[in-house]
Amino acid sequence: MRYKFKFEPYKHQLDALTKAWNKEFFAFFMDMGTGKSKVLIDNIGILYDKGEIDSALIIAPKGVYHNWTRKELPTHLPEHIHVDIVTWSPEKTQKKAKELAVLNQVTDNLVIFVMNVEALSTKRGVAVADKFLLTHMAMLAVDESTTIKSRTASRTKNLMKLGKLASYRRILTGSPVTHSPLDLYTQCTFLKEESLGQSSFWTFQNRYAKMVRRTLGSHSFNQITGYQNLEELNGIIEPYSFRVRKEDCLDLPDKVYIKRSVELTEEQKLLYMQLKSSAMAFIKEQGQITAQTVLTQIIRLQQVCSGFGKLDDGRIVEVPSNKLNELMSVLEETTGKVIIWANFTHDLQLIHQAITKAYGADSASLFYGETPSDDRQDIVEQFQNPNSPLKYFIGQPRTGGYGLTLTEAKTVIYYSNGYDLEVRLQSEDRAHRIGQTNKVTYVDIITEKTIDEKILQALRAKINIANQVLNEDIMDWII
Repeated sequence: MRYKFKFEPYKHQLDALTKAWNKEFFAFFMDMGTGKSKVLIDNIGILYDKGEIDSALIIAPKGVYHNWTRKELPTHLPEHIHVDIVTWSPEKTQKKAKELAVLNQVTDNLVIFVMNVEALSTKRGVAVADKFLLTHMAMLAVDESTTIKSRTASRTKNLMKLGKLASYRRILTGSPVTHSPLDLYTQCTFLKEESLGQSSFWTFQNRYAKMVRRTLGSHSFNQITGYQNLEELNGIIEPYSFRVRKEDCLDLPDKVYIKRSVELTEEQKLLYMQLKSSAMAFIKEQGQITAQTVLTQIIRLQQVCSGFGKLDDGRIVEVPSNKLNELMSVLEETTGKVIIWANFTHDLQLIHQAITKAYGADSASLFYGETPSDDRQDIVEQFQNPNSPLKYFIGQPRTGGYGLTLTEAKTVIYYSNGYDLEVRLQSEDRAHRIGQTNKVTYVDIITEKTIDEKILQALRAKINIANQVLNEDIMDWII
């Protein structure tokens, strides 16, 4: 395998490529933060250089797929490969039709089409993907493949059919088994029928799940009580998979930063624009502006990005938002204990409700201003206990971001960011301090084209917004 990398891969990435590059189907089971996106892009480039493919169709969750076109592909595809990148959009404008037309043109360029997995629940999305695969020698890759673990979902069924049209197939996820080993079935069947050695899901389930027959009234059903033959299952998938955990990657930096983006809903767009306009008008009318005034306007815009607005009388008005769904998607991809930071009490309570509903009442605890003092140390001790069911620490950075040791976590998620650099750095260090033996991944969930992006850029540049905001163009911050 000779290939001119744009950036040399880490050892574990090169190991993954060496094992996978020329296989018809393969699974990259790589923890979040270990660089599986680069591995896939290099795999696409190698096969293109060798004339094995002329295109790739990448399927990713809604909060990730724009990141492929805006960051991952431009960053990792080497300059000697001329590429046409097309991003799916449900819009039926002339501009979008012109962009999609590139997919069916005869060209010597590598053509990469990026779609969100939700589009494959629509007839139009399936039709466009089908035509693309029929007219190309393509690799079809599913990023965060746990999104197709449901056998009955229409997008899963459609991807199964589309997979048969691709020359090569890949799946990528950090945690292929989010709830049970049975999650593997559709992911591996997408790669190749009977790749798990079973002719149907039911025979697969009978082989690897322990079940007892239960009766509830007049209804009888099989209840799963545990799993079996898992060493055999691991042996079956080993030839066509590569598994790496963050703690195994000695050459990774100690801190890995990832951004997950969501779009404003239509309701959020309307409210955001109204607030932005009123904030601009307010600032224009004032002769002298204090930093606190500007920061108040920023906070109001942030609240809309999180999915709510606070009225002057103190009442909370909820607005449909994509952030919570994206958070739950990130949690499905992670293993081990997780810290989730959010600025607003409303967000904390909403997150706690969603997590306990999905994972059980003992899975999460809130740590914020209203948490009783007597409970706080107990929450920390439970979180630090690897055998405790408490997996998710949901906290407010100004309350829990100082002094605590939370080194059981190797993933830290920022549902929203504050404007104080010290608070951000202190909250990061709750997991990254003496006692931490793993690499730590920091995930920022950001609403695109909003104040969220501006704040994250400032924090990453080590700028304390509270000190700097008046030294810049104030209107620039609000815009």
